Amino acid sequence: KELLGKLQEIKDLMVANHHSLYINRVNSLINKVKIFGTWFASIDIRQDSRIHTAVIKNIDATLKENNKPGILPNNYDTFGQEEKINCLLNIDQVIGVDDTSTEIAKDTVESIFAINSIQQINGVQGCHRYIISNCQSALNMIEVFTLFKLCGWNTDQLSVDIVPLFETIDDLKEAEQIMQWLYQLPIYKKHLQARAQSQTIMLGFSDGTKDGGYLQANWSIYTAKEKLTAISRENGIKVKFFDGRGGPPSRGGGKTNKFYASLGNNIENEEIQLTIQGQTITSNFGTLKSAQYNLEQLLSAGISNTVFAENRIELSPTHRNLLEELGGISHQVYQSFKKHPQFLPYMQQFSPLNYYNKSNIGSRPGKRGNSDKLVFEDLRAIPFVGSWSQLKQNVPGYFGVGSALQQLKNTGRWNEVKSLFTEVAFFRTLIDNSMMSMLKSFFPLTAYIQEDPLFGPVWNLIKAEYDLTHSLVLELSGNNVLMEDDQPGRASILMRDKIVLPLLTIQQYALHQLKNEQIAEDLKMNYEKLITRSMFGIINAARNSA
Repeated sequence: KELLGKLQEIKDLMVANHHSLYINRVNSLINKVKIFGTWFASIDIRQDSRIHTAVIKNIDATLKENNKPGILPNNYDTFGQEEKINCLLNIDQVIGVDDTSTEIAKDTVESIFAINSIQQINGVQGCHRYIISNCQSALNMIEVFTLFKLCGWNTDQLSVDIVPLFETIDDLKEAEQIMQWLYQLPIYKKHLQARAQSQTIMLGFSDGTKDGGYLQANWSIYTAKEKLTAISRENGIKVKFFDGRGGPPSRGGGKTNKFYASLGNNIENEEIQLTIQGQTITSNFGTLKSAQYNLEQLLSAGISNTVFAENRIELSPTHRNLLEELGGISHQVYQSFKKHPQFLPYMQQFSPLNYYNKSNIGSRPGKRGNSDKLVFEDLRAIPFVGSWSQLKQNVPGYFGVGSALQQLKNTGRWNEVKSLFTEVAFFRTLIDNSMMSMLKSFFPLTAYIQEDPLFGPVWNLIKAEYDLTHSLVLELSGNNVLMEDDQPGRASILMRDKIVLPLLTIQQYALHQLKNEQIAEDLKMNYEKLITRSMFGIINAARNSA
């Protein structure tokens, strides 16, 4: 307000004494101050739910070790969820950073203190959201609420939105029940009243696809949004969906405008938030023209969703049953592939998966946890999707889709699937984005793996699903080639492939040479440099395929 007051005084002087010369420059600055305040971009704080659980236990243990009153009873671990929540809500202590004894606990507590500092200096808008990754229960939400209370915040007027991130297929199923329970909890109802009856909910396409496969993840997110919209409206809450959308379709990217335009009236869309990750920021918003074009695309999606709502065919029970069936089949096929004993070893052997941490090009660590052994659940979506992309196999973008379509075709229901494609924009958009993932695939790059006695069957399994999906989506769409209806997009991908494929060939050669256990140390270092440096070029040229 102080800054705007001074700028208004300057403007008045220019009008009165200087014939309004350069007033457009002052107006521009006034607009920027109104939009960005003194923070420019709000900072979100994000941490995994399992960390919050560990931090609360660490605080309790540290307090007791220092002969201070603990915050948890000794038998806390034996409590059920509601008992634990009641226990946490009854805590009435304030701690300091010294009341923690692990690095991650200190870091988490310091982040909560930092939010307060930012708000004091820059206003509430500077930092007002705390996102809980891997949110699996109402208890996970209350743990964060409790941490703010422990750090001295007045939870009656907590000026921070607690944002659950539902990612896995199971978490998405539980989301409705979790939020309904919280909406009924008196202390959380009071918190939402202080936050203008508004609740932001984040839904993770990236980890959803990694967990459940492309078709099932997208359908699970769609149905979760419908259910969360319904219960939020019933409780007088304005829900805002914050979508964790990445660059490629398998991380929720692809044709974002078509995706939002395809959502029905049963999904709240008054305010939509989405992440723009990695090189997508530069490629989509790096110049005035590209930024203007892409923002127009997003805005037009919202407008068309409203303007053409009356003409849109709503999902009928038949449509829903069919999407549920297709999602279920594709989920089973994908889960079966994930359980293959060579699933992760295949990625480690033939993709740059192990080099993501070394290259320092992801927005997050390559995996969660500190274990030396790679566990699928700890693997983050960016290196997971990026590795399949650099293998030019793009498994997360189509695997299971062909098998699902084939199963319905075999049972004489192909006309039902074709009707679904014709009548339901959401399904059509999913198939369009799946086509994009397949067009970015190039199996000749890794055809040599067929000869490997251990990993050849894995390559053949992926190729068979690709061929099946490729054939059936073309038949379904009536196209002769992938992305036939989007010639500029098709040309763009094929043009980038001319840059990417030579780099990928170099990368595959280097990975192959490193399999030699007798390789000299200096050669090994050089081959590893080839892998990481080719990754830089591939990710940039492929417009954030990572």
